Amino acid sequence: MKIAALIARILLGVIFLVFGLNGFFHFIPQGAPPTGLAGQFMDVLMASHYAAFVFLLQVLCGFLFLVGLYVPLALTLIAPVIVNILLFHVLMNPAGILPGAVATLLWIIVFCRVRAAFSGIFLKRA
Repeated sequence: MKIAALIARILLGVIFLVFGLNGFFHFIPQGAPPTGLAGQFMDVLMASHYAAFVFLLQVLCGFLFLVGLYVPLALTLIAPVIVNILLFHVLMNPAGILPGAVATLLWIIVFCRVRAAFSGIFLKRA
């Protein structure tokens, strides 16, 4: 499990660092933009510069995963991003859900390795 968690952490780091940087530098060729609600949603994220914050968060968490520092913090910060990726694909663009599902699986593997860092949040009383 230790090696699997290390591999999962590094893969998460690569995924989020590369795709976060791609949000700024556009070095990965993109297909046609989505249509319908998915396209409108993406347009709003880009026009409002909300996506820039998400890309910056992805770069930060990807870096933290790769260097192995503050991994519980990186897991906490990237979790809402993963949830939004999954919700976007489940509700608006189901065809592209595979990368989000892979990121979720990797996140769960890394979380299981550092779950002791989260033990305090599951206490009924503080």
